[in-house]
Amino acid sequence: MSKIRILAIPSDNHGVGKFRMLDPFTYIGDKFSSDVHVDIVFNVPNEDSYFSNYDIVVLHSFVHKSSHEDNVKRIKWLKSNGIKVVVDTDDFWKTDHRHPNHENFKRNKLSQRKSELLKLADYITTTTPVYRDTIKKLLNVDNVIVFPNAVNEEEKQFQSKPIESDLVRFGWLGGSSHEHDLSLMGDGITRIHREFKGKVQFVLCGFDLRGTMREFNRNTGKTVERPIRPEETVWSRYENLFTGNFMSLSPEYKEHLKTFNKIPFDGELNQPYVRRWTMDVNKYASNYNYFDISLAPLVKSDFNMNKSQLKVIEAGFHKKAIIATEENPYLIDLISSVEKGGGINPKGNSLLVSSSKNHKQWHQHMKRLINNPNMVKDLGEKLYETVKDKYSLSTVSKNRVEFFKSIIN
Repeated sequence: MSKIRILAIPSDNHGVGKFRMLDPFTYIGDKFSSDVHVDIVFNVPNEDSYFSNYDIVVLHSFVHKSSHEDNVKRIKWLKSNGIKVVVDTDDFWKTDHRHPNHENFKRNKLSQRKSELLKLADYITTTTPVYRDTIKKLLNVDNVIVFPNAVNEEEKQFQSKPIESDLVRFGWLGGSSHEHDLSLMGDGITRIHREFKGKVQFVLCGFDLRGTMREFNRNTGKTVERPIRPEETVWSRYENLFTGNFMSLSPEYKEHLKTFNKIPFDGELNQPYVRRWTMDVNKYASNYNYFDISLAPLVKSDFNMNKSQLKVIEAGFHKKAIIATEENPYLIDLISSVEKGGGINPKGNSLLVSSSKNHKQWHQHMKRLINNPNMVKDLGEKLYETVKDKYSLSTVSKNRVEFFKSIIN
């Protein structure tokens, strides 16, 4: 049988692009070259002849960076010419008021456009069984296949090389859309700072001051954009939460943080709080080396329920203990080590926080791990065993190739 020719069209080269398109399709193009030929192209020409060499076109958000109508026409043309169309989706296309892009989604009808593209697809691929079932129900389709986000253990940022410390370090790694999630831990973190002064550290990873603000100028009557000020960013509010409003920080370190200088403060790794600046998508996971326990709070919502469990996967490959909200998508892989009655479950690989007990239980679980370093190590090892095969890029890529063979044959 001749090679299956696949055209993969990423939506970006950031997080979604990396885990849903760039990493998996680079890998199968390299490791399964006897079965498939893969081209990864960001800017695809809008010409019929360009597509005629392919058996399968896989896209995330669009074929062409043009109008929605052009993309609909192109997908219909591909299908009419016998080319299989696979549309991948990573995030639920419906948002609520808590999502920072909610107004943009409403204004530009992005939810309706995404659902139309999904309905047109020969096949839909996505990240979790939970999201798969949501898609099937809402779109009344049955052509949805799960290929979870996966990690290439050969990639340097996923090779664990922990920075040693005498402190118990809690870390969170993410972007600017998680203020509601992080607020679940606020009072719990403040109490930990008070009770374990000099023994703990909170590490905030991904700190980013990029962005603009829109302002109305009364003198000119015009709205203008200007660079956002550090104190206006969501990261400034994150920092208040992770420091307990700058509790326990030395005056010198507090002043250093207020300068937003990327040059490290002398001795900052011994401070009760560390700011880790945003990093390239191919380096960011090295931040896990700076803490011992990963924090994964999540507000209960339809959007969050249909997210992927990437935080669990990343923490697992780095052998980190994890405290997470007891909701999907985290319940796909996590089992609490503490039973409802307080007993220990030997099969547990995490500590889970009930949505109804947020601040109190976050505090309890953090305190438990501070006082039990052996449990921290044990949970990290168990989480690694949970994810190492199931979410390795080699395993998921093999399943992807078999899927492509099946839809062509």
